[in-house]
Amino acid sequence: MTRVRRRGSLAGGIVMLTTAVAAVAVVVTGLFAWRIIRTTAEAQERDQLSRQAEVLARTPPLATWMLDRQQRIAGGEDIRLALVRPTGAVDGPAAAVVDAGRRGALLAGRSVSATARLDGREVLVEGAPTPAGGGLVLTQPMSSVDEATDRIRGSLVLPLVLGLAGAALAGALLGRRLARPLVSAARTAHRLSDGARGLTVSAEGPAELAELAGALNTLDAALARSENRQRDFLLSVSHEIRTPLTTARGYAEALADEVITGDEVPEAGRVLRTEIERLERFVGDLLALARLEADDFRLDVGEVDLDVLVEEAAAAWSGRCARHDVDFRLERPGRPLVLATDGFRVRQLVDGLAENALRVTPAGKPLVLALAPEGGGVRIQLRDGGPGLTDDDVAVAFERGALTARYRGVRAVGSGLGLAIAHRLTTRLGGTIGAEGRAPEGGACFTVRLPPRPRPQPPS
Repeated sequence: MTRVRRRGSLAGGIVMLTTAVAAVAVVVTGLFAWRIIRTTAEAQERDQLSRQAEVLARTPPLATWMLDRQQRIAGGEDIRLALVRPTGAVDGPAAAVVDAGRRGALLAGRSVSATARLDGREVLVEGAPTPAGGGLVLTQPMSSVDEATDRIRGSLVLPLVLGLAGAALAGALLGRRLARPLVSAARTAHRLSDGARGLTVSAEGPAELAELAGALNTLDAALARSENRQRDFLLSVSHEIRTPLTTARGYAEALADEVITGDEVPEAGRVLRTEIERLERFVGDLLALARLEADDFRLDVGEVDLDVLVEEAAAAWSGRCARHDVDFRLERPGRPLVLATDGFRVRQLVDGLAENALRVTPAGKPLVLALAPEGGGVRIQLRDGGPGLTDDDVAVAFERGALTARYRGVRAVGSGLGLAIAHRLTTRLGGTIGAEGRAPEGGACFTVRLPPRPRPQPPS
């Protein structure tokens, strides 16, 4: 049994991500601040001790009075004093920290800042020279620095925790803001898959989400257009099938009921055969289009002389045109024009366009098959002397059944699939096909351009 993996939500993921980023930032900041705080606290204590030493150094009577009574300055802070006399003698409870170097510095009029050990404890040492010569030294236990460090570090914890909580809250708000349009888009996509149309997704949020909303709105409109076209095509297909079926059924019933007898039977047979052939052509067009749109459609590519190909096509179509009193003309270079392509499919393409053109060309009008080199490939044109196409016709000429539905009952029409098949064939051969409403002969012009080698496109 396959276990379905439960997926987390985008909002939850954003909250986790922002919280994790904030946590990393808090840890890094805390570690950095943890070390800096110690240095800062020591600097502050030294600065304060140094100022006290300078004040006492400027008032020698006060320092002497304190020294005589062996008093500690500021009591609880356990600050001790040492006095360096101008003769070099050192007196006071902190005399042990005044070594030769520090004494020499004070006698030379320089301040002293150091760390030493006094009575087994590490202490800060700050000294200032006195105006009469010599100097005054104060010591303070390093424990005062530790206490100051602990106070500052304790005050740092609350801001870091509040920052982490704020990041999590901001992530939650951001996640909800980003997830809301995505959830709306997902619901719209599900409704589209269920067949709903005319839906609109509001373009809110960042540019990417607005682009997603626009894509869904475009998809909705494209699905509606596609379904309308399919509906119109199915209506056209049903009409094309119903007409010959109705005729064939009527004649079949008449024959079965012996309404048609004697000399009328051959004529009824010819009508039945004509309608059946019409159905066969229509079904053949449907199958051809389905094969062209299949993923496994194959091309048999080889060296093909297009000049010979159009000459052979002209031999077949000139006879058919003559039976309809249509003036068939062939324009070709009269020299080899070789391409790497599928000759069978190119001939199928030419035949399909020629049949479409012959259907609409009146008696006495021309139908032209023209071949010419173009770049490294060729240009094939089918021009007729029929009624031509309007600009609106050209826009939908290669859509299934579009022109058939538009001109049914107005002019001769086919199954509505011929031009769609021609378009798909051209695409499979790596070429392009276009339509023009008015050719020099007065009717429509269809132009196929084929490359030197096929560049097949994936099925649409």
